[in-house]
Amino acid sequence: MEKSRVLVVGGTGFVGRRMVRASLAEGHPTFVLTRPELGLAVDKVQMLLSFKAQGARLLEASLDDHRSLVAAVRQVDVVVSAMSGYDLLQQLKLVEAIKEAGNIKRFIPSEFGMDPAMMGHAIEPGRITFDQKMVIRRAIEDANIPHTYVSANSFACFFVGNLGQMRTLVPPKEKVLIYGDGNTKGTYTIKSIDDPRTLNRTLYIRPKENILTQKEVIAKWENLSGKVLEKIPITGEEFLASGEGTDYINQVGVGHFYHIYYEGCLTNFEIGENGAEATLLYPEVEYTRMDEYLKRYL
Repeated sequence: MEKSRVLVVGGTGFVGRRMVRASLAEGHPTFVLTRPELGLAVDKVQMLLSFKAQGARLLEASLDDHRSLVAAVRQVDVVVSAMSGYDLLQQLKLVEAIKEAGNIKRFIPSEFGMDPAMMGHAIEPGRITFDQKMVIRRAIEDANIPHTYVSANSFACFFVGNLGQMRTLVPPKEKVLIYGDGNTKGTYTIKSIDDPRTLNRTLYIRPKENILTQKEVIAKWENLSGKVLEKIPITGEEFLASGEGTDYINQVGVGHFYHIYYEGCLTNFEIGENGAEATLLYPEVEYTRMDEYLKRYL
């Protein structure tokens, strides 16, 4: 089957660069949207040039120039948005361009975390992320744009290497905070774009061997490192109180951590008829198990 032409928006970001590489690896003709306003962002320019050297085509267009955006969209079959959480509503401009172009057979908006449809109860100020994602979803569906939503739960680099601790990305050396009883469970986009099984559905990424409790992650680290950490339990009320009066980013983090570790929002629901689980659809994909992932921190 002929591979779809894929346009990645936000291709130099944390998620976007991985989407570009995955698209190229899967053999898709891959396009990366480049903004005229890159200016002196030397790292981004060098990354774009490296993508070009690997076979990607760079398309210059601006979210603030509707005509250029429509022209870019008309050159591809699939649009994958990997825009950052600070730019989510900018995707409304992308939705309008896709709607006018009329040729896109799949749009994947920037989500890749907790399913916003399950987060109507989320705590302020972090709930703004989920609310904005739902605004984008409604715009996509109102425009009858074929789509797939991807819920990748928690990225290991933000939640595993630090054993679930805030404001660090590496394992603690002496003490570790345990959220509640530490037993709430919490943890393939390009593959889905030509797959009719994921059309107009949510793709959940739940690798069975990587759905672990906080205590299970800590135990794996202790086994690998040979060092037992002092475990300090903290109640939900205490944890929420720790965010009061702190900066905005920390308050958002506290809210998200609370939903993940105390409520288990990543896996406390069944995947219904409108969803599909990635590792069941694509068993050929070899994902990194947590033991192997944690070894890099030794």
